[in-house]
Amino acid sequence: MSVSNKDLDPAFQGAGQKAGIEIWRIENFNPTPVPKSLHGKFFTGDSYVILKTTALKNGGLRHDIHYWLGKDTSQDEAGTAAIKTVELDAALGGRAVQYREVQGQETEKFLSYFKPCIIPQEGGVASGFKHIEAEEHQTRLFVCKGKHVVHVKEVPFARSSLNHDDIFILDTKSKIFQFNGSNSSIPERAKALEVVQYVKDTYHDGKCEIAAIEDGKLMADAESGEFWSFFGGFAPLPRKTNSDEHKSSDVAPRLFCVEKGEAVPVEADSFTRELLDTYKCYFLDCGTEVFIWMGRNTSLTSRKAACSTADELLHSLDRSKSHIIRVIEGFETVKFRSKFKSWPQSSNVSVTEDSRGKVAALLKRQGVNVKGILKAETPKEEPQPYIDCSGDLQVWRVNGRKKTLLPASDQSKFYSGDCYIFQYSYPGEEKEDHLIGTWIGKQSVEGERVSATSLASKMVESLKFLSTQARIYEGNEPIQFFVIFQSFIVFKGGVSEGYKNHIAEKELPDNTYAEDGVALFRVQGSGPDNMQAIQVESVASSLNSSYCYILFNGSSVFTWSGSLTTSEDQELVERMLDLIKPNMQSKLQKEGAESDQFWDLLGGKSEYPSQKIAREVESDPHLFSCSLLKEDLRVTEVHNFDQDDLMTEDIFILDCHSDIFVWVGQQVPSNNKMNALNIGEQFLEHDFLLEKVSLQTPIYIVMEGSEPTFFTRFFSWDYTKSTMHGNSFQRKLSILINGRAPVMDKPKRRTAVSYSGRSAAPEKSQRSRSMSFSPERVRVRGRSPAFNALAANFENAGARNMSTPPPTVRKIYPKSVTPADSEKLASRSAAIAALSAGFEQPAPARNFIIPRSTKVIPASPLPKPEPEKNSKENSVEATKPKPETIQEDVKEGDAEDEEGLTVYPYERLKTTSTDPVADIDVAKRETYLSSVEFKEKFGVTKDVFYKLPKWKQNKLKMSLQLF
Repeated sequence: MSVSNKDLDPAFQGAGQKAGIEIWRIENFNPTPVPKSLHGKFFTGDSYVILKTTALKNGGLRHDIHYWLGKDTSQDEAGTAAIKTVELDAALGGRAVQYREVQGQETEKFLSYFKPCIIPQEGGVASGFKHIEAEEHQTRLFVCKGKHVVHVKEVPFARSSLNHDDIFILDTKSKIFQFNGSNSSIPERAKALEVVQYVKDTYHDGKCEIAAIEDGKLMADAESGEFWSFFGGFAPLPRKTNSDEHKSSDVAPRLFCVEKGEAVPVEADSFTRELLDTYKCYFLDCGTEVFIWMGRNTSLTSRKAACSTADELLHSLDRSKSHIIRVIEGFETVKFRSKFKSWPQSSNVSVTEDSRGKVAALLKRQGVNVKGILKAETPKEEPQPYIDCSGDLQVWRVNGRKKTLLPASDQSKFYSGDCYIFQYSYPGEEKEDHLIGTWIGKQSVEGERVSATSLASKMVESLKFLSTQARIYEGNEPIQFFVIFQSFIVFKGGVSEGYKNHIAEKELPDNTYAEDGVALFRVQGSGPDNMQAIQVESVASSLNSSYCYILFNGSSVFTWSGSLTTSEDQELVERMLDLIKPNMQSKLQKEGAESDQFWDLLGGKSEYPSQKIAREVESDPHLFSCSLLKEDLRVTEVHNFDQDDLMTEDIFILDCHSDIFVWVGQQVPSNNKMNALNIGEQFLEHDFLLEKVSLQTPIYIVMEGSEPTFFTRFFSWDYTKSTMHGNSFQRKLSILINGRAPVMDKPKRRTAVSYSGRSAAPEKSQRSRSMSFSPERVRVRGRSPAFNALAANFENAGARNMSTPPPTVRKIYPKSVTPADSEKLASRSAAIAALSAGFEQPAPARNFIIPRSTKVIPASPLPKPEPEKNSKENSVEATKPKPETIQEDVKEGDAEDEEGLTVYPYERLKTTSTDPVADIDVAKRETYLSSVEFKEKFGVTKDVFYKLPKWKQNKLKMSLQLF
């Protein structure tokens, strides 16, 4: 489509360059900009053009154009608005969707721009009407309809206007009444209250009384009597009549081709994309909606003619209130494409980019800023997890119909043939949050997949639905999963009963990982807190130039770096090698310079790819309201959504393409809560957005009141709203009348629940989780032999691997033993003293990747070095009054130093202690040791210790399990 200067109205120059709404009113057949202060204020005698510009995640802009026709606007003005809409689309590059909006029949998408509602005023400009300025308040009656957006219409102020099905707002001089029909739903009543607030603010300057009247309560209270007094007293309401309602239902779609100003029917057994010619315009009549399709190679004149033809045809059929939606080839809406039996996933729109370039060049010559018209480059940024990583993790492997708790040393090592359940408990906004999920391996059997889901659901139910539930498939893990596990390894095969029985029954070869066999691991991730090693087939075709790999057999270890990898990628290989083969020296292989032994282990050379493995990326989110009708899922999209759109009686789905969230309100029946995962799976099967999403897309079940931050980030979230009493109508009414919400008791933090059949506290061997972003934590490979020998005396099966960074604990309460046991550690102290002397030597230079810290722990003042005290002095000090916050935790063997800081035995300060000290700065445990015990444990005095470099201090504390 060619565009010339005469085709572009000067009023549209520079339009659509930034996100927001722009409005023009048709005055003397020309578009005139409407100031922002008047947005949402429409007059019944006018026609308007509305442009909605949305900023997309990929950096581009999306445009939706609407033209609104007041009930009293002239035919000429309406025609001008339709034509100007086509011109505006051409100025924007010819890819916007265009909607016709008729007063009283507006689309939900249009009304969502002007929440909570629009109430058109009498009057107009070009139509000859005068704007009516209200001098004195007049009593008016409005009817409200809609669950997600509200259609507001003024009706005659008479009893006959009321009915049992709708909601009415009576606006009087001193009071606003909301009358709720007995057949209206709670969400509809709640949405109508937003209109009450709008009327109060707009017509009463926010100063008037509010009253809610329930249909059927008769004269039960004074406010009901006051309401009915405006109608001459109470009398039974008539049944609702639909004689004045617009009756237009969906019909079998009919396709017409526009030729020489006439609509010619297109005969076909079923509609396919091949029927549409890029050099022509068509319109698809679906009853309440009429789509006009414009080929990319049609002229602006042809498009205008097609719009006029469609308008004339609908006017002759008395269908003037039908919605008209105009779409451009290559940018069809989901609803339009759904009318066709077959539609290709992507269309060739190279012409589109060319035309946008021509339009941009034309506008640039006119001095218009063309930023945003050309497609913006996709911003390159790492996805953020939006989850606190300082929590506690427990993992179970599913064995048949049961689950087995894994020790801490194995909880990040999964097998592709097995299914796992994990529970992650971490600090939330106001309470302890829980994430319970299932991980389903690619080679796992169906029986154990079902068992994993069932067992996880029971865990969620036992927590009274206060946790978030996740269903995750291997290969589709979200960023939240990886940062929880930090260093994640997937082995081939399986060790569960279900997997072993399956391969035995099918007589399949067992390819389960064996330490002395040949194995190839692909290493991936973005940093030390998000790194994975995935076992792949041990053949050359499994390599990829964009990744690093670890290859080994019983006696040899190789690390292979692709030509497209970075130094950060190669650092991750060293870290993962510490976990997989910590005691073997590796041989570095660079792409193109591999040894024969390397290729022999892979069975010889072969071709392999160089592109990174494509993963689903997060797209602009869509919110859907869900309902089940005879087990058939029905969804309705909620446009321009916010937190207030989430009604406590309903279930909603937030679709982000890379993962979906099923939000369940507090007042949803329990049987529907248990069915939430099934609803999410049905949503993926139906693919309502026609994106061909994977059925293995991660699904999160989010319960109202327990929303995680990686869900709330899509909203402007207020946590108090999700902890209110009552249904959605009662909540909003309380806010409207009292100015505040009825809030439930503030939930308290609770410890993680153990499902191992033992204590409610996590297993002692489970490692302490931590924020893994501290700049003081560095993962290093290649420790000295002296340090390895020393560390071997302190490491145990439940401790974290020494080659990975020790956790900087945010709020973990360590435990230890009594001072009497300190004599047993004399040999250990001597070893530490020898080691600390070695620390005085400068360390060899090395480039480390130091993760950024997302949380800062305030440092506590350090005590000054003090001389030893005899037992008598200690006994005197022990009798001194303690600070109230510490006194509760002081036990036998605790004391207080000269600075007034309580000191504790070493064994009570260890991270693995069975008797932890509470209410201390856990990042500075060593400050609570007495001077004598400090020197005994570290081999140096406090003043010498704090002069050491930070990394040396950390190594000493790590070896003593004080980190």
